[in-house]
Amino acid sequence: MSLLQGKVAIVTGGASGIGKATALRFADEGAQVMVADTNEASGQAVVKLITQTGGQAYFQQVDVRSDAQCALLVTATLARFGQLDIAFNNAGISGTPALTEEQGLEQWRLVLDVNLTGVFNCMVHQLRAMKAKGGSIINTASIMGLQGTPGAAAYSASKHGVIGLTRSAAMEYGKYGIRINALCPGYVTTPMTVGPESEFNGKVLEHAVKTTALRRLGEPQEQAEMVLWLASDEASYVTGAHFVVDGGATA
Repeated sequence: MSLLQGKVAIVTGGASGIGKATALRFADEGAQVMVADTNEASGQAVVKLITQTGGQAYFQQVDVRSDAQCALLVTATLARFGQLDIAFNNAGISGTPALTEEQGLEQWRLVLDVNLTGVFNCMVHQLRAMKAKGGSIINTASIMGLQGTPGAAAYSASKHGVIGLTRSAAMEYGKYGIRINALCPGYVTTPMTVGPESEFNGKVLEHAVKTTALRRLGEPQEQAEMVLWLASDEASYVTGAHFVVDGGATA
């Protein structure tokens, strides 16, 4: 029996990186997947990969900064698949490295709006849809949500916030059978980290590898395995927790 047979899942930031890997993994385990992202072409490509192998998926273009678009995402999922059991709130941005005093209010707001308010916007509507039957929500935080990082005050603050939001909501909605947890990836080979538009330079990544116990960057699929477990009934007594998948970077 597949781990997610008969389940319906939303994956934000599902067009690439950890989101893409998780959407594919969910589909492998029998879930119907709503792939959500701002990038329609890449999102549709993920849907095609799923449907070509016999899975069921659909794409919804969503900017998580918009409460209205997050509401529409949940409404569209219910209309197409009839239910919502799992949500992986993974959409995020890194922002531009800068000292706190040089960050600028516009950049600060952008990072917080996407990484923290975006998770909140999605959760509000997901929770309403799940209250009747329960479900599992996984929010992407970061190891930078567990420690301070020079040059990344906005990103670090947003990810600390995701963990706090996750914990508080887990306490509120456990009585409805809704489990809410956070994923804390380390440095992973995603477009955000190693792509052409990455804000991380070679020296930063070299240092990250040297200070990681396993001496390498992580792969998106390795994060997806943790998300899959948290989404499944295998983690039925797990809520309000954060899970570090960082190759020992914070050890």
